[in-house]
Amino acid sequence: MTTAEFGKAVRRWRDRVRPEAAGVPAGGQRRAAGLRREELAMLAGISVDYVTRLEQGRATNPSSQVVEALARALRLTEDERAHLFRLAGLVPPGPETVPTYLTPSVQRLLDRLTGTPVAVFDASWNLLLANAPYAALMGD
Repeated sequence: MTTAEFGKAVRRWRDRVRPEAAGVPAGGQRRAAGLRREELAMLAGISVDYVTRLEQGRATNPSSQVVEALARALRLTEDERAHLFRLAGLVPPGPETVPTYLTPSVQRLLDRLTGTPVAVFDASWNLLLANAPYAALMGD
């Protein structure tokens, strides 16, 4: 794996995700139809600088938590997610681990519940995703 391959994959998948599909307002002038780096960073819960360094191949060895957060923010399928883990030099989490992956169909369902407080937890009660009404109700 080269860090450039990982960065190219993230960039390609970032360009594929439409902002409105990810719950991000698409207002203003956009050079590309996909997510901006800032938007991906916000959705994944990492810094914009780190997203930039990953895409440019300047950051090496992203953690499994970062790869998982990127896969979730990029709405990757299970096969794409496994590929991203392999590009990062990591083994995709297997059945012996607590799943933290949201399928695209579950993500689409959650996207439609914009006015309802919704949070998704894994089997260990780790918060995986919370929408804005949930954060307003329960706090960040």
